[in-house]
Amino acid sequence: MQRDDMAGGVTTRLLDWYDAHARRLPWRIPPGDKRAGIRPDPYRVWLSEVMLQQTTVAAVKSYYADFLSRWPTVDALAAARDEEVMAAWAGLGYYARARNLLACARAVSARGGVFPGSAAGLRDLPGIGDYTAAAIAAIAYDEPVAVVDGNVERVVSRLELIHTPLPAAKPAIRMAMQAMTPPDRPGDFAQAVMDLGATICTSRRPACAICPVVEPCGARARGTQETLPVKAPKAEKPLRVGAAFVAEHPGLGAVLLRRRPSKGLLAEMEEPPTTGWTARVDGATDAAAAPLAAPWTLAGTVEHTFTHFRLRLSVWHAETNAAAPDGMWWQPVDDLADRALPTLMRKCIAVALA
Repeated sequence: MQRDDMAGGVTTRLLDWYDAHARRLPWRIPPGDKRAGIRPDPYRVWLSEVMLQQTTVAAVKSYYADFLSRWPTVDALAAARDEEVMAAWAGLGYYARARNLLACARAVSARGGVFPGSAAGLRDLPGIGDYTAAAIAAIAYDEPVAVVDGNVERVVSRLELIHTPLPAAKPAIRMAMQAMTPPDRPGDFAQAVMDLGATICTSRRPACAICPVVEPCGARARGTQETLPVKAPKAEKPLRVGAAFVAEHPGLGAVLLRRRPSKGLLAEMEEPPTTGWTARVDGATDAAAAPLAAPWTLAGTVEHTFTHFRLRLSVWHAETNAAAPDGMWWQPVDDLADRALPTLMRKCIAVALA
């Protein structure tokens, strides 16, 4: 079979399969509705794609519904207060995405509330990279551009027998995906490949017996499907250490919080006071670095993994009726659920108050 014929055959089979088996997702227009003239809302596509980066569908669904109920349009989101959005995002992780979300919403609102209609135009917006631009352009605007996420990398590397390790294999995968992307239904095709990777062509034990493209799959023909895609070995993440100080005010029923700097990890998020995070195992992890004088006791430790390093915080707890130091405040414990506290800091507070 010639390459063009094979690509066309894969495209047709996947679209037919998608028409019958597309996942029902809150941000998706089902294929039948789309053919009936119902168009995807670029705002909703963009919001879901930003949320789904490095996060699971199951984790995103409730956040997506909450954001839409509070900010149903890009103009509404653009007008929101930063702290409101950061608090609503808390728990999704990778908080730079939330800051980019606001920056992008405000940029789109400034241009009349309309997203650019091409991948090239979308890439000019804050926080939108190649993948997100392609996904919005294909799904919302039917631009025939290759959309490549982790699921697509797995499906295409198996179909095309691409043995080059990731990330070096990305250009070849993108080229193959572009060759298969049809001009008339590029968004549906992108979502079809994503669905196939999420439900059938999985990392382990792919369900090849029910795969709509099992016949042209090069990896299946050789029995090597579980070996692809090849991934370069991951370097071990270095360990950093520090301390978190959870001060509790019994009279107010509150804990001491402050806001992190405007740049760096967890920028502008709230936290109980912490030390710097250092790679030195003899770094400041004891009560000597506490923000105020109090009877500090070690409550435990919390570990958290970031993209480039692991973090271990010694969590100290004290009860005090002292005034809050400059730049900090006493926050009622009952209101913590609504604060812009990242998961790491919620863990620290939970360990201390336990």
